Amino acid sequence: MLFRLIEAHRALPLARVWGDGTTSSSDGQFFRAGGRGEALGDVNARHGNEPGVAFYTHVSDQFGPFHTKVIAATASEAPHVLDGLLQHGTGLRIIEHYTDTGGATDQVFGLLALLGFRFAPRLRDLKDRRLYTFRVQAVPDVLASMVGGNVDADHVRAHWDEALRLAVSVGAGHASASGMLRRLAAYPRQNGLAVALREIGRVERSLFTLDWLRSGELRRRANAGLNKGEAHNALARAVFFHRLGELRDRSFENQAFRASGLNLLVAAIILWNTRYLQAAFDALAAGASRSRPT
Repeated sequence: MLFRLIEAHRALPLARVWGDGTTSSSDGQFFRAGGRGEALGDVNARHGNEPGVAFYTHVSDQFGPFHTKVIAATASEAPHVLDGLLQHGTGLRIIEHYTDTGGATDQVFGLLALLGFRFAPRLRDLKDRRLYTFRVQAVPDVLASMVGGNVDADHVRAHWDEALRLAVSVGAGHASASGMLRRLAAYPRQNGLAVALREIGRVERSLFTLDWLRSGELRRRANAGLNKGEAHNALARAVFFHRLGELRDRSFENQAFRASGLNLLVAAIILWNTRYLQAAFDALAAGASRSRPT
């Protein structure tokens, strides 16, 4: 059903005014759960003792919410960025993707690059971010203070085939990106593939940081994409009023049903608004053409 709503929305001329369907953003939205957080042990820096979960949603540049999933409120958002880009099942062909700082890690940068996506997160504390260069690479004096180290090209070369196999496996749907990234991060010692992916990500992040610093257009695109995600979250919050806007479901399966149902409702509202805004514009245009003197 979500596929049909997104495809119907994409076909409307007004949707193409907002974007061409090649960029998207993703963000997590917290929803409270009934009960006491102290009893559940669900404590985090952002929400304190308030229990709940996050709905992590991907939104296209045409405002279509094409994928959502439930994640723990205390979980990192970064491993889930790729899931929506690979598992949405719509006709969207995303090229560039935006997140806030919570969705950005070096391994996500690396895996997105291997899968052919351009990653453009809005990074906090950019002045504290460090660039990474190759050992034989000369660094201009103006950038010398920003360099934090060298990329281990030999390690990347040694594990390149493994990195490609990981990308192919994730891209083909044989394994979820979030599951693989969590598994790589969970090794007690630094895993060779995890380190290689981090080094690839450092290259991509360094190139992106330089683009971000010099390109006002890139910054505007990323901010516009993230603002569309915020608009989606505001609509989702407005319509999620069942049971006082709280999740009372304890099982992950039922929480996933809630997230999917909410996303479906939001997508239907967006389609309805776009369709009838289009009809209103067409009526105004027709009236203006009839009123013109011949």
